[in-house]
Amino acid sequence: QVQLVESGGGLVQTGGSLRLSCVASGGTFSNYWMGWFRQAPGKERNFLAAIGWSGGNTYYSDSVKGRFTIARDTAKNTVYLLISSLKSEDTAVYYCAAVYAREGFRLTSTNYDYWGQGTQVTVSS
Repeated sequence: QVQLVESGGGLVQTGGSLRLSCVASGGTFSNYWMGWFRQAPGKERNFLAAIGWSGGNTYYSDSVKGRFTIARDTAKNTVYLLISSLKSEDTAVYYCAAVYAREGFRLTSTNYDYWGQGTQVTVSS
């Protein structure tokens, strides 16, 4: 059973930085894409970034390019999301997700195979 467990959220000040982690277990992820999403209260869950587990190829939403960085450590089965220059509008629950790579799949969609429970990020001024 694949499990994704996020951590690293919390209360941070505007302009600060944060590193979110997602530990994956229960499977072999060499053929997976790993994604990060966020959902603010009353809003849809939005795609942020994705990374191919094997090759490390990355893909970002235009809205976060330059401030967000996705990375993975295959030895630790962990995917990271580094966020810099935090803004109040970054306040949301951040989710990690995994999808088995398949042709035609849109990484920006929410149709991933597995999801974590989310970690809350609150940015205060």
